[in-house]
Order: sequence, then structure tokens, then C-alpha cells
Amino acid sequence: MPRPDLAKLGINYRRIPVLSTGQDVYLDTRLIIQKLEQLEVSNPKLGADGPERKAIEKLLEIFAVDGGIFSRAAQLLPSDLPMLKDPAFGKDRIDFNNGRRWSRDDWTVVKPEAINEIRNAMEFLETTLLADGRDWILKTDQPSLADIEGVWPLHWIAGIPGALPPDQVSAERFPKVYAWINRFQKAVSAAKKSQPKPLDISGDKARELILNSGYSDPDGQVDPSDPLTRAHNLKRGEPVTVWPTDTGSSHRDVGLLVSLDGKEVVYETQPDTSPKQGVRVHAPRHGFRISHADRVSSLKL
Repeated sequence: MPRPDLAKLGINYRRIPVLSTGQDVYLDTRLIIQKLEQLEVSNPKLGADGPERKAIEKLLEIFAVDGGIFSRAAQLLPSDLPMLKDPAFGKDRIDFNNGRRWSRDDWTVVKPEAINEIRNAMEFLETTLLADGRDWILKTDQPSLADIEGVWPLHWIAGIPGALPPDQVSAERFPKVYAWINRFQKAVSAAKKSQPKPLDISGDKARELILNSGYSDPDGQVDPSDPLTRAHNLKRGEPVTVWPTDTGSSHRDVGLLVSLDGKEVVYETQPDTSPKQGVRVHAPRHGFRISHADRVSSLKL
């Protein structure tokens, strides 16, 4: 649904969560996790150490998102969920999915495919990474980032009654995977209980706090050797348009380019309510497109 609180910061991007550390706002969960891992805190890091473990962690991230596990899981939401019967929600989803409308005939094709993909994902984990009965992917004492990267779409869809047909995907068929999901849920519940209750604040209050906090990330540069910089002659301070390339691509941000490299683009928005005071928005390069603001209409997606 529309994000009026983000719009107050000059951000049209639709997906949540987003992370703010001062006037730096981070989009996309994968980038958010990277930034959180870089913070100097008393708790131990969740990320892997060593190249082999880091490779497993990264491959599980790709498996869940780019491998289509999450998008296939979303196709298995039961049609009788109240939100799916709401006309306003349906209209919003069409917009979010770039105008794509799903007919009943479409679903008769898509759902069996989605079940098969989730079943194959479960089988892969059951017979490889979890086959020896380990509690956690990297044989750690507690869940690591590798577990988070691999479990979250399965944890989500397995927790929705009626989403998965039990004759195809169940604890009986994949006991190790379901035991892993249950351990993860217990770990999440325990972590929540050990932390203070989050403070609820209004969107206006959040905007005020963010815009008066100062920037937390060091100033970056536009890499002159990056292929995109060369192709579009991008320069710091010029207006650019940034948007996700899969869903929600009709909701595009416009801001002044701050920095760009192979991993991340940073641009500064200028909210209508505070044209002289904006935020620096950080988006990953992977899954996002960047162009001069005046050239977007000529792009063929």
C-alpha cells in the first residue's frame, strides 16, 4: 500500500522495511542487513567468517530472492485471505506489479508451479545442508545470517494456514527443514523477549527525528570507472531517477546523485515540506536501475 510516511522524506519507494540511521535511509533488506552488520555494537555479528562460510551465506541469499523462492511462496497465499478480497488491496497490487492482472486461468498454471518450486527448495535443504541433523546451517550454537537468508521465505509461507498442501509439503515429508523452521521461530521469540519493547512514534515525529539527526555514513564519490557512469556520463550533484527493476517499478525516486559504485547508489531527496533539508537514500545496485532524471521516459524496460 502507499507509504505516506516515506513520502514525507521525498521517497516514493514502496517496499518495507527501510532503515534510517540519522539522515541516511537504506532500502532493500539485503542492503539493510549489510549495514547493520557493519555497526559497532556489543552483540556478536551474525555474518559468517571465512570464505567458504561466506559463500554459503551469499548463495542462500541468492537462493531465496533471485532464485525465486520468495516470489513463488507469495503465489501460494490462500485466495480466501481477507486482504486478497479487498478491492482496494487488489487495485494496489496491480499497480505494485506494474499493471499485471492475474486471471483464474493464470492461477491454475502458477500455483502448481509454485508448489513444485517450494517442494524442491525443501528437498534441497533436507538432503544437503540439513541432512546430517545439524541445528543451524553453519553448525553454529545460535542461528547465523546464513540461517536467516535461507529460512525466511519458508518460515513465512509455512506459517500461513492453507498455503501449502500437506500431501506435497509438510513436516512429515521434510522433518529436518520443519524442525529448523521451528528452532528459528523459538530463537526469534526468545530474542524479542530479551529486548526492550520498541517505541511507537508517528510518521511526523519520525520525519522530525530523521531530518534533524545528521548523516551517519561518510561521504562517497561517483566512481568514474563504473560502466554506468561512463555510459550515462553521471556526475555527482546531478538529478537521477532510481527504481527497482522487478515489482514496484512505477514508484520511482528522484534525487541528486551523491555517490555510486558497483554495490550501492546514494542519492539525496528533497521533500516538498522541507526542500532545503533532505535525506540520503542508499539502494543496492543489484535489482535497481539508475538513470538521468530527464532520460527515464525514453528507457524501454
